[in-house]
Amino acid sequence: QVQLVESGGGLVQAGGSLRLSCAASGRIFSTYAMGWFRQAPGKEREFVAAFRWSELYADSVKGRFIISRDNAKNTVYLQMSSLKPEDTAVYYCAADSRGRRSTMATSYDYWGQGTQVTVSS
Repeated sequence: QVQLVESGGGLVQAGGSLRLSCAASGRIFSTYAMGWFRQAPGKEREFVAAFRWSELYADSVKGRFIISRDNAKNTVYLQMSSLKPEDTAVYYCAADSRGRRSTMATSYDYWGQGTQVTVSS
């Protein structure tokens, strides 16, 4: 069984930066695809970024966010820069054991509990 725990969320001013971390317990193989999603109040959960052998980003965050992973530490990161108020959401880490690096939330087997990111204007 895999458990994912996010951390690093918080309150930041527009234009600022945050780094989210997702620590996995249990065995996450390097072949797993890892993703970040977010959900704002009253909105659907949306894809942010994913990584397997290469990165994939939503257009809304391209050029501002960077996803990376440290297989030795079983940890995935999301470096967020030039944050905007519309980035405010709960951010979720997810793992896909089939390594599909999908933008679809239904492709992912495991989910963290989420971490709140609030960007003030």
